[in-house]
Amino acid sequence: MQTQILLIVFLPLLASIIAGLVNKNAPSVFAKSITTGALFVSAALSWPIFLGFLGGTATAEVVPVLKWVQSGDMTFDWALRVDALTAVMLVVINSVSALVHLYSWGYMEEDPDQPRFFAYLSLFTFAMLMLVTADNLVQMFFGWEGVGLASYLLIGFWFKKPSAGAAAIKAFVVNRVGDLGFMLGIFGTFLVFQTTSISEILEAAPAMSGTTIGFLGMRLYTMDILCILLFIGAMGKSAQLFLHTWLPDAMEGPTPVSALIHAATMVTAGVFMVCRLSPMFETAPTALAIVTVVGAATCFFAATIGTTQWDIKRVIAYSTCSQLGYMFFAAGVGAYGVAMFHLFTHAFFKALLFLGAGSVIHAMHHEQDMRYYGDLRKKIPITFWAMMAGTLAITGVGVLGVFGFAGFYSKDAILEAAFARGTGISQFAFWAGAVAALLTSFYSWRLMFLTFWGKPRWIDSEHIQHSVHKTPEEAGADTTGGYKPHESPWSMLIPLILLTVGAVLAGYIYKYPFIDGSSDAVNGAFWGGSIYFNENLVHALHAVPLWVKLTATVVMITGFIGAYIAYIAKPDIPAKFVENFGWLHRFVYNKWYFDELYDRIFVKPAFWLGRQFWKLGDIGTIDRFGPNGIAWVVERSSGAAKTIQSGYLYTYALIMLLGLIAAITWVLL
Repeated sequence: MQTQILLIVFLPLLASIIAGLVNKNAPSVFAKSITTGALFVSAALSWPIFLGFLGGTATAEVVPVLKWVQSGDMTFDWALRVDALTAVMLVVINSVSALVHLYSWGYMEEDPDQPRFFAYLSLFTFAMLMLVTADNLVQMFFGWEGVGLASYLLIGFWFKKPSAGAAAIKAFVVNRVGDLGFMLGIFGTFLVFQTTSISEILEAAPAMSGTTIGFLGMRLYTMDILCILLFIGAMGKSAQLFLHTWLPDAMEGPTPVSALIHAATMVTAGVFMVCRLSPMFETAPTALAIVTVVGAATCFFAATIGTTQWDIKRVIAYSTCSQLGYMFFAAGVGAYGVAMFHLFTHAFFKALLFLGAGSVIHAMHHEQDMRYYGDLRKKIPITFWAMMAGTLAITGVGVLGVFGFAGFYSKDAILEAAFARGTGISQFAFWAGAVAALLTSFYSWRLMFLTFWGKPRWIDSEHIQHSVHKTPEEAGADTTGGYKPHESPWSMLIPLILLTVGAVLAGYIYKYPFIDGSSDAVNGAFWGGSIYFNENLVHALHAVPLWVKLTATVVMITGFIGAYIAYIAKPDIPAKFVENFGWLHRFVYNKWYFDELYDRIFVKPAFWLGRQFWKLGDIGTIDRFGPNGIAWVVERSSGAAKTIQSGYLYTYALIMLLGLIAAITWVLL
């Protein structure tokens, strides 16, 4: 299996290097073929490993790559760790990335920089694979920073577009804030355990429970401090409340980038890290409480914003933020398998929704405002049914004990686990998650109704008609003004169809191994020690009251009815709501004013401080007394020297004589 693992990880890197080197020196199809082919091979090799762990025939394995660092007592190698947790991530990352590569053939067809784009995509995938196969924390940090770099390159891919450049910088800077916490957590962990090996740390973690460490002049619980610092890194990478502001702006990148970042890779890195270090977090009750509260708050907060946005990609972006909150509070209550189950199902239906949105945008000549959509289900039927499957999955449609779409099993299990935990904080998470589920249903069906039902508002949209450069003469008697939405090419539709299968069946097929830790076919443990598995919580999860099990379904139906009334039956209701509750709508529409608050507290003071250093420090001090001051002295002294330059020989002879006399006098005296 070692060769198989090496190919899975390093094929995307090799493809990225080749595509990056040829860039515009070869036809775009060459770079696209190399990168897409490599990702499909990696995906094909990943599934047998995953199925092996699922069937109980595979065991955890560490594949050495090379000697890396040896400095005093600190030594660690570059090695690839593959266990059940890694196998899940390999399937998710490579499958979604391969389909995104294929989808990009159609979506980026007219872009002149396709080789660069595909090189960035493959580099992103390699960095994420390095993160999830890391055998030590430093190697994990390498992948952690690698996805940060690749996301900066992809979000700002259209670098001539100012908003894209600003969004890329914002993502990079906000993630550096979280990464500072992650670095401090790694440093502290090495200080405490004297190793960066993940397996050694997790083995020794229980013995450190209850110990204290000096931090900021106080004696605090060691494991709580370490896990809180590590979780700060997860908050940045997975866009949790307070460090979430970069995620919606990441929509400035091409739509395939949104699907890759938001569905299967970068934003799930924080959830993966918490689950990977779950035995460590289990010794830190305060840290787990913080994880639960932040996750539940993010889940609710992002869902509220999704109900007001008009940009189709931003609605789905805030949906991602909210769903990540579910994963974190599942981990916070100790249901790590359930958190990973939602990560797994979410990858399929969220990638489907993003790529479906990209297909809609492609059909609408790159228009992203849903106010210019309407009645598109007849024009782009394949895209419509794909997005319908994604919507049914994210809202959790299903019949208890019969069948449900992917989210029906994973989201419901999260709510049940939070209730079953029985603590005050877990109860808060349960109710916050239930309200967020209602809002999720509302904004998801709002998106569908605005896009695929109602009157075709694109007919009257001057914005769209002008964007396709149609004059009235060119349009002729066509009532659409010359523009007709069209279905996407098959290179975009095939990934939608395959992801639809995942959105429909992933939850139903894999619920038992992920949640219960065992497979029906083979009554053995699936997770195999790769995460902390709380068997008592699993039993309690299944034993919750019936009303708890039905809560998610009830709020899902409520959200659907609300969206139907507001956007189909009585479409004047939203305008009346805004008129009567304008303050509330402005607050939510403006994203709770987090951007404005951060601009006032951090951005403007930072710019002011920078200007002071520039004007008073650089110009007023360094330049004045440095290069400018020296230049002034040289200029004045040279001017004085010019006054004694007569050009006559006897003048110079007199000066030499006077100098000689002065030298002799100094020696004698």
